[in-house]
Amino acid sequence: MDIAIRAATANDLEKVIYIESICFPATEAATPKSLKERLAAFKHSFLVAEHNGEVIGLINGCVTKQHKLTDELYASVELHDDSAPCQMIFGLAVHPQYQNQGIAGMLMQEFIAKARVRNKERVVLTCKKERLKFYEKFGYQDEGESTSTHGGVVWHDMTLFL
Repeated sequence: MDIAIRAATANDLEKVIYIESICFPATEAATPKSLKERLAAFKHSFLVAEHNGEVIGLINGCVTKQHKLTDELYASVELHDDSAPCQMIFGLAVHPQYQNQGIAGMLMQEFIAKARVRNKERVVLTCKKERLKFYEKFGYQDEGESTSTHGGVVWHDMTLFL
């Protein structure tokens, strides 16, 4: 399958909102307003996967000085500092029709590569326990349960040192 990974643009907003809404429970999904703000603010850290001209996946997150992904980071793009050393991942999602075909891995690999090129020290995310092995394949280390209560879920802090 021919997949292109590229920087997201404002033109991708409608599809990004749709994918976010079908891949995450409502309590965990970013709002349309939040996704619009992220597309505008995260110039180097919002990517999409595209197949035959259609957006089928996404990955995004802010850049910060914080070493952990905290709930406050989700709340405002004002906390994004593109020159800071820590790249966060807020969401990784692939349309269900295209899941289990390696696309999430392609998005992750490109996101990590871009963080390296931009001299980030680490990439940080939170995930549910059942996703630990997926992220460990990329070199992320499980740092235990997170203090995040985003979406009312128990998360694990994961860090990839670059």
